[in-house]
Amino acid sequence: MSYTITELNQMNEEAFVEALGAVFEHTPSIAQQAWTQRPFFDVNTLHQKMVEVVQGMSQSEQLALIRAHPDLGSKAKMAEASVKEQAGIGLNQLTPEEYDRVLLLNQAYKDKFGFPFIIAVKNHTKATLIEAFECRLKNPVDVEMELALTEIAQIAKFRLLELVE
Repeated sequence: MSYTITELNQMNEEAFVEALGAVFEHTPSIAQQAWTQRPFFDVNTLHQKMVEVVQGMSQSEQLALIRAHPDLGSKAKMAEASVKEQAGIGLNQLTPEEYDRVLLLNQAYKDKFGFPFIIAVKNHTKATLIEAFECRLKNPVDVEMELALTEIAQIAKFRLLELVE
């Protein structure tokens, strides 16, 4: 279902959270806090206010948001939006070799950083995603945490653009 900015601005808190609570993976509290910032001029303003909520979170809350995301190429249960996004670049149809490679990269990344690799898959192909995975494994933890939050903001923007007319 899609909404106009006017409709979102007129919603009560419960309806707003119901409509946008999944924009940030398993973290409806972001939509709940953004609701208080109404009215929104447009989808970009709405996105910015939601990102400001994330930026205002404690480091442990940000880490929980990062950890709410699934491993890429995972067969685990994940949010509907994540399923669609990963399928969009074929992560649901990996060859056995590709699947093993992604599995190894996921594990190496989680072992090093303590959270899953986050990337806005809509900006990538399978090949560029694996390349980014390998490159980012060389980063220090603080850089990766910041990159994960930046990628989460990009994912949220894509999701909002699908939900808001």
